[in-house]
Amino acid sequence: MEKQKNGVGRRKEAVTRVFMSKGHGKITVNDKDFKEYFSLVYLQNQVTRPLKTVAALDKFDIVINATGGGVKGQAESAMLGISRVLVDFNSEYRPLLKAEGLLKRDPRSVERKKFGHKKARKSFQFSKR
Repeated sequence: MEKQKNGVGRRKEAVTRVFMSKGHGKITVNDKDFKEYFSLVYLQNQVTRPLKTVAALDKFDIVINATGGGVKGQAESAMLGISRVLVDFNSEYRPLLKAEGLLKRDPRSVERKKFGHKKARKSFQFSKR
């Protein structure tokens, strides 16, 4: 049986589950080719960045399930998920990925809305008279 590893990446509201197995470099996101799903070249580069860092672009087949958030958040959470699975596959990749900052979870998320305000910080219009 083929060895398959999985990991999770998160960014803002986006969550991606990454399933990786030995293969020929095929990347699928939500049953579509990743170049079709992430139409911008910048986002495609984000997804393949961990693989390029460890020179393993054509060694693994990757299946990604992306939910929530926007396309950019999904791409960046996929990047984190792929990095985590690569470390799971081979712990020698860890220093390379860590030096590139690919194992760091971006903690920024949307601030909650406060009562008495329109949004998190924006207030209703104030009229003195």
